[in-house]
Amino acid sequence: MKPKFITISEAIVEKIKAGELQPGDQIPSENELIRDHQVSNTTARKSLLDLESKGWVKRIKGRGTYVLNRTPDHHLVRTLGSIYATRRGFHESLLAEGFLPKNLVLEKTILPDGISSEIGGKHFIIDGPVLKIHQLRYADEEIIKDELKYVSLRLCPNINRLPTEISYFKTYETTYHLKIEEVKQTLSVEIVQPDARENNFELKKATPMFILDSAVVCTQSKVVELERSYYRGDKYKFAIIANPDYQDHGHKATQA
Repeated sequence: MKPKFITISEAIVEKIKAGELQPGDQIPSENELIRDHQVSNTTARKSLLDLESKGWVKRIKGRGTYVLNRTPDHHLVRTLGSIYATRRGFHESLLAEGFLPKNLVLEKTILPDGISSEIGGKHFIIDGPVLKIHQLRYADEEIIKDELKYVSLRLCPNINRLPTEISYFKTYETTYHLKIEEVKQTLSVEIVQPDARENNFELKKATPMFILDSAVVCTQSKVVELERSYYRGDKYKFAIIANPDYQDHGHKATQA
């Protein structure tokens, strides 16, 4: 008969293999395992250590235990419609998956006038002043995302003083107490040539890119953020949640 801690760890592995737990997702804590499986803290701790020793998860001190990225060629999986993933942010997601994140800020400036974007056939407008952030996102010294973000300084005064690796979505909710009503996202694909203006990835050959356009809308249809980002198509996979957990809280997330 298998020890109880092995039975628990194997059940978690099966959820990872089935896709119920994605890279970067947090697995149950020691206390949750004790409660859900009626086991001692020693057994729960052994289960987590077993998962970590076999390379399925990684413990981050003070945060929890997260599923590591074991996909072929370390493809990063991003889920549209997941407010949990959006709230966690890019930097924290990479850490949770076992990558070393780094940012290179190409531009960080304040635009006195507003900005607009058409996403999914609808126009979204941010009145000025607007914070513009253009940065390259790295995972293990490789550029994987070219991110252009616009943030309302009317709704989020002085957010320009914060570091760019923060989760802006989480900051909107916790620091500025904004109630997010909708996240509109569309995903398209484009082949980027080495000599193209959009090639900030130091690519030497034509490479497919995922282009994600998004708008974050809060109460009274006020747009707090617009984003247009390029993701390397040879490094990313995208999934879609058809019934996002965000809807459980009376909000809605729309995705392409």
